[in-house]
Amino acid sequence: MNLQNKSLSAKIGKASIYLIIIFLGLVTLLPLLNIVAISMSSSGAVTANAVGIVPVNFTLEPYRMLIDDPQFWRSFGISVQRVFLSLALNMILIVFMAYPLSKRKSEFKGRSIYMNFLIFAMLFNGGMIPTYLVVRNLGLLNTIWSLVLPSAVPVFSVILMMNFFRGVPKALEEAAIIDGAKPMQVLLKVYLPISVPSLATVALFSIVGSWNDFFSGLIYMTRESNYPLMTYIQSLTVDIQQMIQQGVNSTNLSELMGVSNRNLNAAKIVVSSIPLILIYPLLQKYFITGIVVGSVKE
Repeated sequence: MNLQNKSLSAKIGKASIYLIIIFLGLVTLLPLLNIVAISMSSSGAVTANAVGIVPVNFTLEPYRMLIDDPQFWRSFGISVQRVFLSLALNMILIVFMAYPLSKRKSEFKGRSIYMNFLIFAMLFNGGMIPTYLVVRNLGLLNTIWSLVLPSAVPVFSVILMMNFFRGVPKALEEAAIIDGAKPMQVLLKVYLPISVPSLATVALFSIVGSWNDFFSGLIYMTRESNYPLMTYIQSLTVDIQQMIQQGVNSTNLSELMGVSNRNLNAAKIVVSSIPLILIYPLLQKYFITGIVVGSVKE
């Protein structure tokens, strides 16, 4: 009887936890649903704060304004290019820095010096103006490399990966060395195949950081045609008076009058979130494992 009571209590407790998690999940979805509804509602309804989680006076005009804009697609391509370049550069530098730093002092005598440099670089940086001067003097303004190189070495990810490598059983490396493997072969054939959780975690950090960053585009790009997507959509506004001066016809003007900055800003958030929403589920199963294992030092 006691076992049955315990089993019933365990089931009730488990069901309660699931209900709480489902409730919290639905609560966190409400702001996102509200943003989507605002992006699909008329300007009058948005201004009157009459929009909840269902669109009022449904319209897709904010999305049409974004999609019909050739600069939108140009900036989208720049952001995609930036993400791929940053991801490749970040992963190469992270792995090749973390692997030697994961060794003992007896194996890598200069380890403490390099670790001190990394910690110092993580806590302090040169600041925006010195960084801008370096980028300008290297002739990188208005190039994709001005968006990629300043963040080429994410120190936190290096430390995360280093701690993961330090948790790999030493016997695996010793067995590979006995079989004649060189250090590069040990890294590529022993360490990397079992480091997928941490690799996926730092890759997610790189993708999200590169995609969401808009401030670098404002600093290093002087022409709108070179803006990454986040910088471009951050700068978009609806200026009806300017459109009238440019000779917008009455049909288009009547459509634009139904769009406000709040509609357009909501559409920006929705459009810019789609790539991350598609990517995150692919890497999410590795995320917790990579964070926990890579952050623990034995």
